[in-house]
Amino acid sequence: MDDTKQVCCPYCSEVVELYVDPETWGTLVQDCDVCCRPWQLHVARDEDGDPIVSVSRAQ
Repeated sequence: MDDTKQVCCPYCSEVVELYVDPETWGTLVQDCDVCCRPWQLHVARDEDGDPIVSVSRAQ
């Protein structure tokens, strides 16, 4: 199970490596490590338990 994903910041377009805790799923807010603006993360899991992460701008 690989719980590290690369995501692209929807504000500054930097690619950031994101660690997703094995117990995490659902929607949460996290700040970008580069520009510090808030992301809304959507975390789901595939059949093997690997995270599927989508990132959008937090409202």
